[in-house]
Amino acid sequence: MSLIGVVKVAEAQNSQIKQAVAKVLKLINFQFPKNVKNVVIKPNLCYYWDYSTGQTTDPRFIGTLAEIIRERIRSDANISVVESDASAMKCAYAFRVLGYERLAGQKNVNLVNLSKDKVEKVQTTVNGRIVTLYMPETIKNADLRINIPKIKYMTQTKISCALKNIFGCNPIPTKYKFHPQLSETIVALNKIMKFHLHILDGIVVPTTPPKRLNLIMASQDPVAFDSAASRIAGINPRTVKHIMLAQKEGLGTTNYKPIGADLYAFSEQFPKRKLTTRFLTQAYTLATKMKLLSTDAF
Repeated sequence: MSLIGVVKVAEAQNSQIKQAVAKVLKLINFQFPKNVKNVVIKPNLCYYWDYSTGQTTDPRFIGTLAEIIRERIRSDANISVVESDASAMKCAYAFRVLGYERLAGQKNVNLVNLSKDKVEKVQTTVNGRIVTLYMPETIKNADLRINIPKIKYMTQTKISCALKNIFGCNPIPTKYKFHPQLSETIVALNKIMKFHLHILDGIVVPTTPPKRLNLIMASQDPVAFDSAASRIAGINPRTVKHIMLAQKEGLGTTNYKPIGADLYAFSEQFPKRKLTTRFLTQAYTLATKMKLLSTDAF
């Protein structure tokens, strides 16, 4: 059984976020490893939506995490915030529009477009089938990898959270090519690019209008993390293909123990999917099949 730390943040201010992140890491007994030089942080920058929409990770969240890393590991830690190009998004624009260029200057972190990084071909197996993908050099050389996802609904996978967020580490921009085997690709990427820590930016969640949930959640187990996230969103994790496949492939367990704030209170507050939202997502999915857009935006 894996630990899930759950904290309610009072205000979305830097000091409160920092206190909440420190508290949630303590709840799961996470200790930053020693002798760490290179750190990778993967936010959710799926499209050009501002963090206030609940669709993308708040840059202030990344900034406070960078402060914690430098305080607890080393002041000269090399921190890289990573994302990749997609069919409907270019990192160069997303980093600028979403406030990450400003963050990089303020916190002395690197912004890395994995689609322009050096890569090497790697193979793994999922469900007994060989999957060939590409490992970006920045991720390969990282001593510590931290995943900062959002909770969102997605037509093809039902939910997008920790495991799905690593799909953005796939350096190939034309990600729609992987959609026919999306769950298998998500699991394969998580197998070859194992992240050590997963922290949810659940301060704002996407709905119409966006809603403040004020949730910060953490775990070292992405399967347990996504199982808890699914429950919050009102989805049975056992019906989510990539979660069950990830458990089968040894990436974690669906059995978890929440510690801290009441996880189920957040489930009651989480805006459940409405028909209009489902229709909009399906419209984008159809557009993707017509190669007009990419559902990576969800």
